[in-house]
Amino acid sequence: MLLEISNASVSRGGHTVLEDFSFSIRGTEKIAVVGKNGAGKSTLLEVLDGSCRPDTRDGHPEAEVHVSRAVTIGRFSQTAAPEDAEKTPEVFVREAAIMQAIPEQSALYASFVSDFYKHFTRLGFQMEDRGKKLSAFSGGEQAKILLLRLFVTSPDILLLDEPTNHLDLETVEWLEDEVRAYPKAVVMVSHDRYFIDRTADVVWEVSGGKLTRYVGNYTAYRAEKQKRHERQLRQYEAQQAEIQRLEELISRFRNKPRKAAFARSRAKMLERMERMPKPREDEARIHTEEIIPAVRGSKNVLDCDGLVIGYEKNHPVRRVSFRLKRGQKIGIFGPNGAGKSACLKTLAGLLPKLEGKFSVSETAQIGYFDQKSAELTSDERVFDYFHNRYPALTGAQVRKTLAGYLFREKDFGKKVSELSGGEKARLVLAVLLEERPNLLLLDEPTNNMDIPAKETLESIFRQYQGTLVFISHDRYFLSHVAQELLYFPPDSQEVLYYPFGYEHYRGRQSSEAGADAAALRSAKEQRMIEELRAVPKGTSMRPRELSTASLQLDWELGVNQHARERAEEAYARAAAEYQEALEAAENQQMSPETYLEGMPDEAVQSLEALKNRMEKARDEWTKELVQWQDIMENSGLAGQTGLEEPDNDRNDRKEETGIAGQNSQNRG
Repeated sequence: MLLEISNASVSRGGHTVLEDFSFSIRGTEKIAVVGKNGAGKSTLLEVLDGSCRPDTRDGHPEAEVHVSRAVTIGRFSQTAAPEDAEKTPEVFVREAAIMQAIPEQSALYASFVSDFYKHFTRLGFQMEDRGKKLSAFSGGEQAKILLLRLFVTSPDILLLDEPTNHLDLETVEWLEDEVRAYPKAVVMVSHDRYFIDRTADVVWEVSGGKLTRYVGNYTAYRAEKQKRHERQLRQYEAQQAEIQRLEELISRFRNKPRKAAFARSRAKMLERMERMPKPREDEARIHTEEIIPAVRGSKNVLDCDGLVIGYEKNHPVRRVSFRLKRGQKIGIFGPNGAGKSACLKTLAGLLPKLEGKFSVSETAQIGYFDQKSAELTSDERVFDYFHNRYPALTGAQVRKTLAGYLFREKDFGKKVSELSGGEKARLVLAVLLEERPNLLLLDEPTNNMDIPAKETLESIFRQYQGTLVFISHDRYFLSHVAQELLYFPPDSQEVLYYPFGYEHYRGRQSSEAGADAAALRSAKEQRMIEELRAVPKGTSMRPRELSTASLQLDWELGVNQHARERAEEAYARAAAEYQEALEAAENQQMSPETYLEGMPDEAVQSLEALKNRMEKARDEWTKELVQWQDIMENSGLAGQTGLEEPDNDRNDRKEETGIAGQNSQNRG
């Protein structure tokens, strides 16, 4: 046991934040601390790093703190900044490592410093950035450097307070790798459930001032918590039934002389019984009822072809070819500044298109939510704000609806301006969903929200039966809501379409080296994917939805077929041009040697270029045929259909005895 705390309480301003709690860190555990905002997660980290002391009673600490040895503790906080902003990143990291180095760390230190630049560039920095002062970096970039320094110094216990906030996806993935490989203990507070799933082996939940330990990652914790709640609820209900039975017996026999002793014994039994508290309800409100749009709308919701989006015509952001069908739920992801919000604004009609075709169904009723929704200001009370927009609802209906978005009775009287950013966003979404639009366009709807709020919204959007397009950096939210994806890559103007969910996308990435090219295709190919989503309806049978595996196979074969056809056409054109050049030489009625000797250098080079172009086209065609064969073999269908590879000799027979064969000899 590295560290153990028992029977501790912490108060702030006369209010108890954590009460009679216990906590432990064992060996190299990777611990995630979860709970709603204000539950006391950051307070726990402050207790662990010594900046906050547990409460005292009669001048003595109430808590017992056991430490196996003199441990070193390092903490990352979003508000932290480098102590000396005039140093360069390399000096800043190296000096910290030297100061913390101890014999057992020396090998690790030497290894990490030797890889400093590898980590530095993976964090998104350029090599020339190593000479810049820390003060020249943005706050987010400084946070990356602070994280790097912490891993170099390698404390026995590493405390991370919301480490993934404001980090790009590549940096988060780097952080996941480092946490998993860290040879010592890590305690992390995070709302990033995907991050917790990939790093944690223990989860401590903070709720009601208490801490509860669960073994496993976030998904395992949620499953076990549900099991415990169901078990505790059954035990509580059984005890309540027993209490009611005993009370009925006591009431029935207490006034009967011959049964009075029996009644008194049951009264004592009831008095001695240790009453179980009613299990706390899950802080998340999971919606199970479908949310049906007020108007069903057309089958074809939105269509854009070659749509150029951006804020200035001279600086277009992206080119999008995209078709949206009724009921689709598409998640948009990519790096900051890639044009995701501009795309959503254009779809919502709030930003004019720069070029291309764009149309929206006349029956589309759009509900739009952007990142500024959390800046809502109003002196209205929460209850009134909602009720004034839907006066036909009864007070009970308003309370029920707001409760579905995690507003409690105590919240109804708050002024809207006094709400947190996450609470304002939930209120705006409640108003928006009550309108029942058939097309929702959402820009980062879960920003500033804690985990229970995110899970509540996930359940709402899963039950929503309209068409949904949303932007999110929350990978867990993406994987649980989006059925298809649009990816805005950092190095291309073309938006890429992926016809499956985020878990499927991540699986392809992890199973294939450089999987982006294999897994992501131009959004124009979405039209082909849509045609494969269902078998045509028969006269007496409903359409049969294809399985994910079948759909993926059809998609891959379809994309490969298009690529093969294009490659074959390109090869045929190149071969024809080369053949024409060879025939021109024959028409001169000269031997190849004489013909070539009389040709100017640029003509010979042109002939060689045609040959090289033909060979390159042939190689591309062969590559696509090999790709087709791989797909067939991986699916177990190899041998059912045959395809011939390009005939390498078909258009090149003259190379054996003709001009091309003599070319190198004469020029040599």
